[in-house]
Amino acid sequence: MKLTREAFEEAAISALRGLPPFLKKKMENVDLVIEDRASKEILSEMELQSPYQLLGLYQGVPYQQRGFYYGNVLPDKITLFQLPIESICRTREEIEEKVREVVIHEVGHYFGLDDERLRELENSDDGE
Repeated sequence: MKLTREAFEEAAISALRGLPPFLKKKMENVDLVIEDRASKEILSEMELQSPYQLLGLYQGVPYQQRGFYYGNVLPDKITLFQLPIESICRTREEIEEKVREVVIHEVGHYFGLDDERLRELENSDDGE
């Protein structure tokens, strides 16, 4: 299943809008961008072989690590990789759900959670 870039962007915006208000209020200086797939440089840094192994990426200074010195800096970036997400989905609804999952995962990184803790939360029944 493939979406136009515009439809994919709408799914990403919807995912952001669906975040709990208390999280949205704390998010600052972060951009969400969409790219076709991860670059060779990013894959090399992350020791990945295929761009289809990476659905999203957070780059920046996690919220909880920002001190008094944090200011006058470029925005952090959450990147969604459209082609890898589409490659594992069969319907528009699956794409929208996967985009939501990836956005939530990357927002978790923004708030300083590592992959291990995010997996624990994703696999728990009640999110605790």
